[in-house]
Amino acid sequence: MENHEHNNDRRLHHHDHHHHHSHLETGTVNGRNLVLTMLLNLLITVVEIVGGLLAGSLSLVSDALHNLSDAAAVAISLAALRFSRRGATLEKTFGFQRLEILAALFNSAVLIAISLLLFKESATRLLHPQAINSSLMVGVGVVGLLANTLAVFLLRRDAGRSLNVRSSYLHLFSDALSSVAVAAGGMAIYFWHITWIDPLLTILIGLYVLKESYEIVSDTVQILMEGTPKGVKLEEIYKSVKSLPGIRDLHHVHVWQLGERQINFEGHIDLDKDISISESEKLRREVEATLRDKFGIQHVMLQMEYEGCPGTGLVRDTRSQLI
Repeated sequence: MENHEHNNDRRLHHHDHHHHHSHLETGTVNGRNLVLTMLLNLLITVVEIVGGLLAGSLSLVSDALHNLSDAAAVAISLAALRFSRRGATLEKTFGFQRLEILAALFNSAVLIAISLLLFKESATRLLHPQAINSSLMVGVGVVGLLANTLAVFLLRRDAGRSLNVRSSYLHLFSDALSSVAVAAGGMAIYFWHITWIDPLLTILIGLYVLKESYEIVSDTVQILMEGTPKGVKLEEIYKSVKSLPGIRDLHHVHVWQLGERQINFEGHIDLDKDISISESEKLRREVEATLRDKFGIQHVMLQMEYEGCPGTGLVRDTRSQLI
């Protein structure tokens, strides 16, 4: 906590920093499960690439590529989680929490790129069908399904605790669906000789992956752009804080997420009258309690003022500072 008195006795700056995780955090991620998942996906990748080339199946090769990206995604997730737990330094005063968000963005972007490439190859296969060894396709698809299903169960619990792990989980879940489709497609080719179902399945799986990946990209970009977190209504915060006795106004507000679990809040509190530091301390604690209890915001930085910033709004327009 820091208290700053300016030469102007009417103005008081008061900053308070609380380093706590928000109510969104429910536990730590199991690193051993991430390692096991990575090894499983490397094994599936080798099996499906060999099987896909021998069977002539595009959906098997696409599943193998997804599994390879899964292994990379999990490796990145594991590294990001390890680094994000490091403490703050003089060079990185916020620590490494943003690495989880960067990893989630990278993983999802890779999935989108792979899906687009497979769409192109699928279109070529639809126009020029190729012979497929359906028996081998089914066998490898079943092996991939079993391994992917195990990997999904390993990460299912942690997917609700970390956006970073959730991106890896979606990789795995999409591959489990892909393995089901591959096995079913192989059976359809075996019984009815409809080879076009192989590229069609690849397109359908890719569309699902695009949808899920886009949602993660959207969430991570919002955090990296330091946008207002989902569910946080600035108008409601303004009304709640301004309704407290002794507070005239709330302005210069910034609300953002450092990682996915910590919501940060900073703002200026304009007081009704010129009061002592000890009296302003009581008001500051009331504001903090309101932000914590009503809005789940734990990391709060407040600047207490008396007629310090006339003519300002709830959110400060900083465009003029960039000119």
